[in-house]
Amino acid sequence: MRVLVIVALGIVSLILLSMSKTTLEKNMERLSVFWFRLAFAFFVLFLMNIAGGFIGIYVPVNIASGIILAVLGVPGFAALCGFAILF
Repeated sequence: MRVLVIVALGIVSLILLSMSKTTLEKNMERLSVFWFRLAFAFFVLFLMNIAGGFIGIYVPVNIASGIILAVLGVPGFAALCGFAILF
């Protein structure tokens, strides 16, 4: 297990060293935007649970729901609401 972690860190380091500065900055910006969207998605899921609790709809707060909401945005919100109502 320890060897696998060291190999993975080595591969990531080589990839980062092979990128130019502008490419690295662009990728880091995209990653930071994704993390912000994921954090905001969990906040929205929390609010959905509070609001849905009043009317009896339960939306699970887990990593899959957060990623769906972070990647898809408003259609993901509609999909999660639809799944919560149907199932």
